[in-house]
Amino acid sequence: MPVKLEAQRIRLEYHQPRTGARFLALDGVDLAIMDGEFVSIVGPSGCGKTTFLNVVDGLLPASSGRILLDGKVVTEPGRDRAMVFQDASLLPWRTVLGNVLYGLECQRTRAHSARERAQYFIEMVGLRGFEHHYPHELSGGMQQRVNLARALVMDPQILLMDEPFAALDAQTREVMQEELLEIWRAAKKTVLFITHQINEAIYLSDRVIVFTARPGRVKQSVAIDIERPRKLALKRDPRFLQIEDFVWNLIEDEVKKTMLADRTSRGSAAAGPADSGV
Repeated sequence: MPVKLEAQRIRLEYHQPRTGARFLALDGVDLAIMDGEFVSIVGPSGCGKTTFLNVVDGLLPASSGRILLDGKVVTEPGRDRAMVFQDASLLPWRTVLGNVLYGLECQRTRAHSARERAQYFIEMVGLRGFEHHYPHELSGGMQQRVNLARALVMDPQILLMDEPFAALDAQTREVMQEELLEIWRAAKKTVLFITHQINEAIYLSDRVIVFTARPGRVKQSVAIDIERPRKLALKRDPRFLQIEDFVWNLIEDEVKKTMLADRTSRGSAAAGPADSGV
């Protein structure tokens, strides 16, 4: 299976405008994702998961290192990548069909061809019959399905998903996980998925990448050796629970490091004026 996406020693450093302080978000991220693979990244809050996804998408330039997609260096956003955010951000004045068509219209795709393609993906995500509904008439889960169809219709080489189910209630989130796997099998796309939920990552993925506390780097890549297709009942399987415990043990130390760093930072800020005699 060929490599679809490769991150080579990605480092990203900010300088905070107010203080001028150096802020290192990512420090030497190395990662390779195979064609058609579903890979999730988990880690403590603030470890750089979303930042890394933005570098892959070309929205943020890395301070050093490079991203390769199909062997070509990524320098800016492109049609070969599609981002699915936590917030569906649908155009409220457009119907389901209108939202899915929007990107194709911007590319000046022929109207008949665009409509056929949009209809295909609307049906793939299970929204046949809702083509002429507006976003406010849809549930949160349905809006995210429109968001997914809108991304897939552009035929990206890789789908980048930044906690797409985080705003959904627990029951809808479970259903959407199962539906996403069905869509992934049908669309045959490479997926890079960001989540805080360990069991979500394990259920969906071929591999789970654990990031360290900030500055983010790859701590370990965990292969999910559970057969597909998968159903939600799998989450009660002893092997699934064993993998979940293993991944949590990897993350737990990083969460503690993050909490300690936050307490130390707050303590230093509180002590600053007193130390300076103010």
